Order: sequence, then structure tokens, then C-alpha cells
Amino acid sequence: MEKRSVVVIGGGPAGLAAAIAAKENGCDDVLILERDSNVGGILQQCIHAGFGLHIFGEELTGPEYASRFHEQVDALGIEYKCDTMVLDISADRVVTAVNTKDGVIQIEAGAIVLAMGCRERSRGAVGIGGTRPAGIYTAGTAQRFVNIEGYMPGKKIVILGSGDIGLIMARRMTLEGAEVKMVLEVMPYSGGLKRNIVQCLDDFGIPLRLSHTVVEVRGRERVEGVVVAQVDEKRQPIPETFEYVPCDTLLLSVGLIPENELSAAADIDINRVTNGPFVDQSMMTHTPGIFACGNVVHVHDLVDFVTIESRLAGRGAAQFALGQRKESGHTLDVKPGFGVRYVVPSTIDPSALHYDEKFLFRVGDVYRNMILEVKNDGEVVYSKRVMQAAPGEMESVEITKQLAEKLTGSTVEIGLRPADAK
Repeated sequence: MEKRSVVVIGGGPAGLAAAIAAKENGCDDVLILERDSNVGGILQQCIHAGFGLHIFGEELTGPEYASRFHEQVDALGIEYKCDTMVLDISADRVVTAVNTKDGVIQIEAGAIVLAMGCRERSRGAVGIGGTRPAGIYTAGTAQRFVNIEGYMPGKKIVILGSGDIGLIMARRMTLEGAEVKMVLEVMPYSGGLKRNIVQCLDDFGIPLRLSHTVVEVRGRERVEGVVVAQVDEKRQPIPETFEYVPCDTLLLSVGLIPENELSAAADIDINRVTNGPFVDQSMMTHTPGIFACGNVVHVHDLVDFVTIESRLAGRGAAQFALGQRKESGHTLDVKPGFGVRYVVPSTIDPSALHYDEKFLFRVGDVYRNMILEVKNDGEVVYSKRVMQAAPGEMESVEITKQLAEKLTGSTVEIGLRPADAK
């Protein structure tokens, strides 16, 4: 059986950053396993600009951003195996994988980093009625067809879901000559970044209908149109608002699901809110020596934030593999308070912090003029005013040394309260 200090599963932006960090923190025999034919992950098809502003201080396309890390991996001599499917990981850190060159291989790892990313929810996940004709795609699939394969999915488009990929594809399809009729969002707020709403919809005159959904697809061989409707506060269609919209293509941008089949098979504890593993401040799961980062933990807005988080995982994995991990035995459970859906990490050990970590969280609704509070066993130890927070944009609190020194109890709670409430 082959032995490695650190095995990284996934060669996308999370896996590349984690592998580089592991190498830079003392592990010479890092291995990346990637099921695609090239490393880079989803960034290979994201040809629009907007990446790298936080990491590199300049605006890059997805392939340019990925190539920066690919070049670092090559410069550091980090080995990667593409076209390699990981079949299983065990709690004692044995990785079983297969490819056409090596056959079935087993690797005993000092530490494992899970960086498998996420996948799109499909039509079946949202239960749209009607026929099953050609012309229904997830937004990411359509993006690959246009940007990589050179095919246009359709000419008259309706997009369901206002996540960032849906918004970006509304602009992309328009630039390629298609007519994007509308973008529908079942929630009363958009799931994407504000900048994407402005740049991808407003700048092209594409209407965004909030609290609307698709209730039926019509057409036999090919989509001929969809029936759209407004929804009530329980997200149920209002019959008197039904409207038929002729189109030949329906794109779905209805959410992302972390790829955690391997995690679940290894009995790693999964957060049912994020569908990703529970992790501590170094991104280690509840299974010792197995770390996770990027969209496999929770879905991010920006790849820059994936990189920052993945560097923590790579450093933590290297320290574990080299026997340098520090643990005091005093850990605090981190819980979401009012208005907050989830917080990452879910546990922290204040004595093991490097003070470049953050509490990352998403709110459950659109809030304005609020006070964000961090509580230690019910006592407020940190607060700041938040003028606006929305589910589509991740919020954060830096875990400074001053804040960590106040975390002496057993629980940390992060929540909101109205600014005018006492």
C-alpha cells in the first residue's frame, strides 16, 4: 500500500490551494486525486471576469485564476493524478481510487483533505410538472456547452433561480444572441450577489421576477413554453397568476449540493443545514485527520473565499500529518443565533488559533439595520452594526486574539438583533 503525508481529493480551486498550503507547511509528498481530465475544476468553464480581487488584487477570469494555482502546484512539484475516481475513504485514512493507468490503488494517508466541490440541483429536486422534452438544462451544464463545447442550448430562454450561475448565464446567453425572457426566483429575494444582479440583469434589461416559479413545462420533442406563477408566503403557486411564456429552453439555477457521498460513507458527521461536514477552526472534521474545505463544506459566493478557507485546511492537514497539531482539550460549540442559518466552523479551540481564521455564516432572510452579536455562554463579547445582510452574500467575523481571549465558556453563538432593540 502506498503511503502519503497528505492526500487531497479534488483538483479544483479548493484542492489546489489546500495542496499548496500542505506543501508549504512541511509535507513533501502531497498527492491530488482528480476525476476530471484536468485540474482546475469548474473554473475551467467560467470564462467571465470577477475572480481574484481578494487574493491577487486584480480581476481575472476563471481559467486565469485556476492557472495561477496550477502553476504553483507544478513549481512546487506536487503530484496529481487526473482521470482518477476515489471510490472510498476510511476513518483510518485509507483512500481507495481507480484509474485506467494504475487500476485500483490504495493509499494510506497521514491526513486527507476533502475538496470535492458541489453539484447542481436538477429538475427532479424541485418537482416541476409537465412533459419531459429536450431543452431543460442546469445553468452549469449550459455554461459548459457554450464556453467549452461551443454549442448554444437554445434561442428563447427562461431561467428559474437567481443564484450567481443563473444570473451569469442570463448575460452569457444574451451576449451569444439568445433572448432571455426572464429570470424567476421563488424566494422574495435574489440568491445571487448584488453586483451580478446589476451587471447581468439590469444592464441588459432582463426582468427578475421575485416570488415566482415554473409550475409546468409544455412541449413534446422540445420545450415549447412554460407556465409561470407567483407564489404565496408558503411558496405555493397562486392559480389566478398563471401565465404561459413561449420559449425553447429552460435553465435551472435552483441551488447547489455539496458532494459528500464519500464523507457520508466514511461516517463523517454532516451538518443537515449545509449538507457539508462539521469542521473546527483548522477545517478538520469530527473524524481525526480528515479535513474538508470549499464548497464541499458549504457553498461559497466567491472562489477567493474558497482559497482562503482551503489554505487553513491544507495547513491543518500538514500539521496533523507531521504530528504538530496543538489541542488544549477546551473546545467551544459554535451555534447560529437569531437570523443566522449556519456558522462555519462548528467548533473552535481558542488555544489552537492562528488568528487568520473567521466565523463564516449566512443569514436566513434579508435584514437591514441590525446588530451582529457574538455571545460567549450568553454574554455579548463582540458586536458590530450591519446595515444590510442577505442570504446570497456570506458574512464573516474575524477571530482576533482579543476576541479569542474572551471565549472562555462552552458555547459561542452568532446572531442578529434589530439595531433599535435593547
